[in-house]
Amino acid sequence: MPFKFEKLLVWKSAVHISEKVNDLCRSFPKEELYVLTSQMKRAADSISLNIAEGSTGQSNTEFGRFLGYTIRSGIEVVACLYIARNRNYVSEIIFKDIYEDLDQLIAKIQSLRKSLN
Repeated sequence: MPFKFEKLLVWKSAVHISEKVNDLCRSFPKEELYVLTSQMKRAADSISLNIAEGSTGQSNTEFGRFLGYTIRSGIEVVACLYIARNRNYVSEIIFKDIYEDLDQLIAKIQSLRKSLN
């Protein structure tokens, strides 16, 4: 029997974005391994993990709280993207691609959060 989060499109999108971020971070310099790379990957993973954790066996209020954490993690990935771009670790095309994915995902999560009330 599937868990509730497995049916959520926002969770599926978050997993996809996490994979994109992981692939991107593989190209970062080694000196960023325990700094920007780690921070960015953990924040990206946190999006899908908080959706999953909050959705299972929680009240709508509790799920909404976890969705708030999810939104913050998404914004953190956006901030990391800017740092990576400023350090010339990411091209403008890849920056825009992941940025747009995050923008759309965060908007969907905000809508889901509002629908819980």
